Amino acid sequence: MLRKMDDSQWATLKKVMKYLKKYRIYLICSILLAAVTVISTLYIPILTGDAVDHIIAKGRVDFAGLMPILERMIVVIAVTAVAQWVMNDLNNKMTYNIVRDVRKDAFDKIEILPLKYIDAHSYGEVVSRVIADVDQFADGLLMGFTQLFTGVITILGTLIFMLSVNVKITLVVVLITPVSFLVAGFIAKRTYSMFQLQSVTRGEQTALIDEMIGNQKVVQAFGQEDETLEQFDEINGRLQKYSLRAIFFSSITNPSTRFINSLVYTGVGITGAISAINGRLSVGQLSCFLSYANQYTKPFNEISGVVTELQNAIACAGRIFELIEEEPQIPEAEHAVSLKDVDGTVELSHVYFSYDPDKKLIEDFNLSVKPGQRVAIVGPTGCGKTTIINLLMRFYDVNDGAIRVMGEDIRDVTRESLRAGYGMVLQETWLKTGTIRENIVMGKPDATDEEVIAAAKASHAHNFIKRLPNGYDTFITEDGGNLSQGQKQLLCITRVMLCLPPMLILDEATSSIDTRTELKIQNAFATMMKGRTSFIVAHRLSTIREADVILVMRDGNIIEQGNHKELLEKGGFYAKLYNSQFAV
Repeated sequence: MLRKMDDSQWATLKKVMKYLKKYRIYLICSILLAAVTVISTLYIPILTGDAVDHIIAKGRVDFAGLMPILERMIVVIAVTAVAQWVMNDLNNKMTYNIVRDVRKDAFDKIEILPLKYIDAHSYGEVVSRVIADVDQFADGLLMGFTQLFTGVITILGTLIFMLSVNVKITLVVVLITPVSFLVAGFIAKRTYSMFQLQSVTRGEQTALIDEMIGNQKVVQAFGQEDETLEQFDEINGRLQKYSLRAIFFSSITNPSTRFINSLVYTGVGITGAISAINGRLSVGQLSCFLSYANQYTKPFNEISGVVTELQNAIACAGRIFELIEEEPQIPEAEHAVSLKDVDGTVELSHVYFSYDPDKKLIEDFNLSVKPGQRVAIVGPTGCGKTTIINLLMRFYDVNDGAIRVMGEDIRDVTRESLRAGYGMVLQETWLKTGTIRENIVMGKPDATDEEVIAAAKASHAHNFIKRLPNGYDTFITEDGGNLSQGQKQLLCITRVMLCLPPMLILDEATSSIDTRTELKIQNAFATMMKGRTSFIVAHRLSTIREADVILVMRDGNIIEQGNHKELLEKGGFYAKLYNSQFAV
């Protein structure tokens, strides 16, 4: 298990390195400045030792020899400060450029992920990966760049300087060092799994919070507060447990290595004192060596802290790269054509589709729609009505068979041109944060104010918009703010009224609108649908009486087909549905 974990960490690090390659000039400069900082820092103990040796006895100091040493110390300290400041600035730029690139790639991937991925993952969990996990990754990466380079160079530099002063005492330091590595490695292996669990559980918590905030009215309406709190407490408890374990293991790294470092310092002190007593080492050199011993052990504390942070960063990075490496939607065909002057001819030929391979849904579905026809799709819940819409828009690809627009298989057509040919109004409204006008012109950004107002009047949205505080410039949030569900749906209808595409999809488009307004909008729709191919999904059968073709679906198959009058005369499934709605 540990072996597999190590492999996954290395794989994640390699992916990070690919992002780092773009900023290698920052990396090289940072390493060089780290070397300058370390060498300057390590030169200070030599100067300090020389200064100590100029103190001859109590009350007797060689000031003539001491002043040049103090001047050199001031210059070295200034160089160290400047080099460290520039190095930190480069590390910040490198880290946050990488973080920006990772976030951009993650967001770009979300834009091209197949809809089945979005349907299968909670929105909050995806948000957690892009926001919280990337932040954790940034913190670990920044600490790694800032302390890892300096720490490693300090260890190597200190050993070289100590060897130049006294080989035997240096050997004492080197012999005790591996114990520190063993302790840090032992703890690091156990820390990674805890940080991984912490990251996953934090994603669950974010998902639950996001879901509850977005559906707070539903939670309160159905009295689910206690159940939701219990669910949150359970996730919060697990997060607390994993976080405590992760913090515990990461926190014992530093004191453990400090204990080893104290042994190193003690060893140097005893060995150096014996050498000084025997005259093989001056007091200044002993002072210098003790400073080096302290300098040598300090990076181990820092690196041990960096290792635990990197464990967290790698665990978070792994989740981000999982998202980035998800299989995207099927790419456009090389010979994909762009639909132009769409006339509304649509044909579904022997279409097979199911969301789950083990559960059959649509089988051998055939439909031929002529330009300008109004096709209504009715049937019980779960029969495949909305699925047909998903397939027409190519949100999902058929498992077998083909869907053609103007004779072109939609898999050989660019998604952008295909979807530009449709205007959709769904039962579920979607608004973005922005002004009313920005929400209306989404499909036609260059629309004039006159065109926007005309579309709003056609959809009967103009009156309520004018009553808003700033009219068409009123700012709303993604959930529509204080707008009613009906008003939000009117805005979505206005979008389509503005674009007037050659094909329309109306999926319970007036479900949230009052009866009086619905009658007016039905008249507007009737005008809009003239000459346009329209697919109408409806539960209220009164809204589809004028449809040219009514498809009655059950279990993914068309069981009846015809116009309203013909289907009533047949006395079949449609007649039963219709009569059940109007029975007295």
